[in-house]
Amino acid sequence: MVAVASVGVTPVAGITGAALAVVFVAWLINLTNFMDGIDGIAGVQTLTVCAAGAALSQVVAPGSGLWIEPAVLGAASIGFLIWNWPPARVFMGDVGSGYVGFMVAVLTLRAALAAPVLGWCWLILSGVFIVDATFTLARRIARRDRVFEAHRSHAYQHLALAWGHRPVTLLVAAINVCWLTPVAALVALSHVSGPAGLLLAYLPLLAGAVRFRAGDPC
Repeated sequence: MVAVASVGVTPVAGITGAALAVVFVAWLINLTNFMDGIDGIAGVQTLTVCAAGAALSQVVAPGSGLWIEPAVLGAASIGFLIWNWPPARVFMGDVGSGYVGFMVAVLTLRAALAAPVLGWCWLILSGVFIVDATFTLARRIARRDRVFEAHRSHAYQHLALAWGHRPVTLLVAAINVCWLTPVAALVALSHVSGPAGLLLAYLPLLAGAVRFRAGDPC
């Protein structure tokens, strides 16, 4: 049995790899659910991440067919966004966000197995959700909050209270398209190593999480 234990690095075989893959999938499912808290944000995240992931798959592994599933998921999110764009009339809900998180996790793992550099690319592309959710959870754990209870303490929630839903959703789209996709492209083209690209991509996001008080109650 082979499973990806360290995305973007040499896949680890056996129970260790399988266990780490399960943890990764579980975290992506949960963080997508955490981040699906304002109109349009999860749909925009799905569309931009999947579109970039599909394009980079063709760059790194042309002819592999790795682009097909992310392209389909991204296209489906367009139809959803027609109804979920602020002010939303239809919502994704826990089941929808859980499915999206599961699919992005599986696509990331599959890409890493096919070409390790693509694993780094998918991690970079998912940076907005990963950084905000992980930093928020870490702060809540450090403060000894009851982490299984509902809360409003993500950076995007603080911004939404100050700016409204639409500007924050557009900001996420802009970060993904104008920052994370170019960094992921540098990694895909081997101009920057995977770990260096991840650090480069995440540092401004981490600074933003600190600036906008991720982990503090709204």
